Amino acid sequence: MSGADPVRIGLAGVHGHGRSHVEAALALQAQGRARVVAVADPRGPGEVPPDVRSHAAAEEMIAAGGLDVVVLCTPIPTHAGLAEAALAAGAHVLLEKPPVVSVVDHDRLLAASARVGRAVQVGFQSLAGDGVDAAIEAAASLGGIRHIAAVGVWTRSEEYWRRARWSGRRELDGQVVADGVATNPLAHAIATALAIAGAAAPGDVVDVETDLRRVNDIETDDTSSLRIRLADGPDVVAALTTSGEARHEPYVLVRGERGHLVYHYTLDVLQVFAAGAALPRTFHFARIGVLDDLVAHVADGTPLRVPLTRTGAFTRVLEAIVSSPAPTRITGYTAVERAGERFRVVPGVADAVERAAWDGMLFREFGSGLS
Repeated sequence: MSGADPVRIGLAGVHGHGRSHVEAALALQAQGRARVVAVADPRGPGEVPPDVRSHAAAEEMIAAGGLDVVVLCTPIPTHAGLAEAALAAGAHVLLEKPPVVSVVDHDRLLAASARVGRAVQVGFQSLAGDGVDAAIEAAASLGGIRHIAAVGVWTRSEEYWRRARWSGRRELDGQVVADGVATNPLAHAIATALAIAGAAAPGDVVDVETDLRRVNDIETDDTSSLRIRLADGPDVVAALTTSGEARHEPYVLVRGERGHLVYHYTLDVLQVFAAGAALPRTFHFARIGVLDDLVAHVADGTPLRVPLTRTGAFTRVLEAIVSSPAPTRITGYTAVERAGERFRVVPGVADAVERAAWDGMLFREFGSGLS
């Protein structure tokens, strides 16, 4: 298409997190770079201009045609099928994370994208920042890398795990859902750590050890540690929870022989701690929105920052988590009421997460106290 023509956007899933995509699309429309043509959501269109088409289902919106970009912020099990339908209809796709639930789906979607010459961008926003490449470069100055860690301590209420029919489920109606801490709310931590480790394709991951736990009444994990062995590179360890006493800023840690670095991927801030230095060097980086980046690709042919090809290693990890034994129950917790919601807080979980990350261990390999 001509770079002078506004890119026509359709958005499926416009409430909750989906509203952030609506706002991004409307900002692009205000710049004259895009036009919001249609939205789809069974709960209604939300706040969009009156000339925007409204559909109850994403399938209807895609079938109606006239779209250059389809944004899919829909339940996880629908991602692969809807993305294939959008590609077949001639649209490029922005697919929320986790993009797909199996390596088979990943490969099939890549093939569909190549067949029709349309792109698939993934909503791992942290990978659209300049800080990831800077972290890779800085890691090279640390000498031999001992390991890389994805670290996250968040809080999520019992109500969060009941936000939708598929919330906290491994499977639903015979389909993989994978709505756990490592595969959805803190999936960005793992995806960013894998990117810094240079792992992109499914084959870059050769083994995944899991230690999955839960304090909430869910099927999936809300407090977990993983060890990801790569075909070429150091181990990636993940230590993650949504049952902390307070929300900590998540980060990726790289430990080397001559120091370590911390990359706060939500802030695009990199801190490099050289061995023997009293203070870190701190760097701030720019980020482009994933929809903005996709629109630039459609209009001008610029390379995508988060193409589907960059997320296959994450999907391999997700597959391993889903096929692991069910999470073990954490019974030691404190119930806390905040703003009308109930939280299950695990005492000491932040310390356990930080130790696992620093030492490159799973929770079960030390006295984590998470039982």
